[in-house]
Amino acid sequence: MRARRLIAAASVAALGVLSLTACGKASPDVAAYIGDSRYSVARVDAIYTDAQTRYAEAVRQSAAQSGQTLGPEQLRAGLTRQDVVNLLVSIDLGKRVAAEKNLQVPDQITPDQLAQQLQMPPQAEFAKLWGEWADLFVVLSQQLPPADLSDESVMAVYHAIEKTGGIDKGLSVAQVRQLFGDGGFVRSSSALSAALGEQADKVDVEVNPRYRPLGVPAWVNKGQELVFYALPYIDASGPVTDVSTPEPVASPTPEQGPAAS
Repeated sequence: MRARRLIAAASVAALGVLSLTACGKASPDVAAYIGDSRYSVARVDAIYTDAQTRYAEAVRQSAAQSGQTLGPEQLRAGLTRQDVVNLLVSIDLGKRVAAEKNLQVPDQITPDQLAQQLQMPPQAEFAKLWGEWADLFVVLSQQLPPADLSDESVMAVYHAIEKTGGIDKGLSVAQVRQLFGDGGFVRSSSALSAALGEQADKVDVEVNPRYRPLGVPAWVNKGQELVFYALPYIDASGPVTDVSTPEPVASPTPEQGPAAS
């Protein structure tokens, strides 16, 4: 990608996670515990299978109309079970943060709006969950006071995007800072990371080792394309987030969606 400014609608770090054995919660059938709630591996598998099935059928029908024959790999969506767990945990924690802060989360972003960018039929539960998360994410990102910027947080976002192939590899801190412009989206994502991390500590989040490290679903605008990625959790040795001096922030406007800048 050329050295141009990336305008990020969202990006997050978050979620310190604990060992499944820490509090006696150690079931191989559970993907994640969040307080008294649990998300089973069976549910993760069901969401993943539903997404793959619906994606394959949609691609197959489209190919048939143009007389194409597709191979098995072309009928597989790019999502993983890790993506499903990241989404489920983020939605749960995000709802808890919004409730604590008495924030209203309007139902504005629909699966149909996200379908093309997600490359996923809107009927898939995965797409519906993404719509729910996008609404939460927009509100929380705008209502939390922005955090201080740091090289570590800038590079954490960069490396997460780098893993998707959506940005050039091997860039220096200075190059990344130039690419990210004023870094406003890094400030907001770091603040959201802190809020979700605090909530995770409060309610005792524990994640099955097969789904760690946990990441928060995020996206960044690259021209007309949205690049979806997951920013891994940041522990005590990661970026320091300063949210001690909140500033008033404006309420989200109805027209804002996942590609808002």
